[in-house]
Amino acid sequence: MNKVGIGIIGCGNISAAYLKAMASFAILDIKGVADLNRELAEQRAAEFGLTARSVEELLADPAIEIIVNLTVPKAHVAVAIQALDAGKHTYSEKPLGINFKEGQALAEAAKAKGLRIGAAPDTFLGGSHQTARALIDSGVLGMPVGGTATFMCPGHERWHPNPDFYYEVGGGPMLDMGPYYITDLVNLLGPVSQVAGFAISPRSERLITSQPRNGERIPVHIATHVAGVMAFDCGAVVQIGMSFDVAGHKHVPLELYGTEGSLIVPDPNHFGGQVELLKKGGSFEPQETTQPYADGNYRSIGVADMAHAIRSDRPHRANGDLALHVLEVMEAFQYAADSGTTIKINTKTERPAPLSASLSDGQLAA
Repeated sequence: MNKVGIGIIGCGNISAAYLKAMASFAILDIKGVADLNRELAEQRAAEFGLTARSVEELLADPAIEIIVNLTVPKAHVAVAIQALDAGKHTYSEKPLGINFKEGQALAEAAKAKGLRIGAAPDTFLGGSHQTARALIDSGVLGMPVGGTATFMCPGHERWHPNPDFYYEVGGGPMLDMGPYYITDLVNLLGPVSQVAGFAISPRSERLITSQPRNGERIPVHIATHVAGVMAFDCGAVVQIGMSFDVAGHKHVPLELYGTEGSLIVPDPNHFGGQVELLKKGGSFEPQETTQPYADGNYRSIGVADMAHAIRSDRPHRANGDLALHVLEVMEAFQYAADSGTTIKINTKTERPAPLSASLSDGQLAA
């Protein structure tokens, strides 16, 4: 196999999940990890039997084709631009950028250099979500009508050791968790055309209860409870609620409704979970998961798909157009809240190709 060299910048919490999952994909050849905190990079390298290097070394290494950018959101675009300037394709953690303007600048820079950009989430490639996609594509729901997308919790300061960035610009429940839900909805229904919404910040500061900073208070600079509606090009209208202010709730993560049936889609922050289908006149019934990658955390399959796409000269699925569209949609909720108007979405994106046979031939992975 003609492997693709990978350099990882950013060795925080999420990097362990990426590095563990990357072992599942033979095409990925990790050439090193880097972080501004050298000690953190060395710890992660030791954990996975890799080499800790400087950012400059990774960018200068001709054997590295893709930089996987796992930095905090406010650094995503700056690091991605560095990678592009070094002649590397780049794949970032979500969101693509902390606002649409900088995400658009990144997309334009990549196009000008003839390089690829990609971004998480790639959970929509998981077996349960691809099973839901296959059911929708088969027509069992009839004409798409609507749905709900719900993520609500008390806040990430309960468990994250350094939760500050969740409450800074580029954070909040919409830009942190919204990418999972909206990306999966675009995978299932297609692009969004309009957004309406409200956004509030009930508290000006948050109390950290995780270690090692238990008892410390941090300021809030973004909306922490967002409620809105998305109109899709296909005609469906989906309600969305994203919150760091809710003690508990009973909503399922995703429900989709059509003229002939309804579909329960599992948590889009995971690759697996139970899909349930109700056909008109019946009741919800569990559906067999017909696609692979539903039995674990494959957080890096988007990178592997990009690597195969580079080798076979085809589009990759977790691509820049998709990530930029989702970023515009997420930002539009705040614009809608501030203006009291419905916001038109100007970007367009194709539904990513379904995953059904192998990453190497453009279908599924190995």
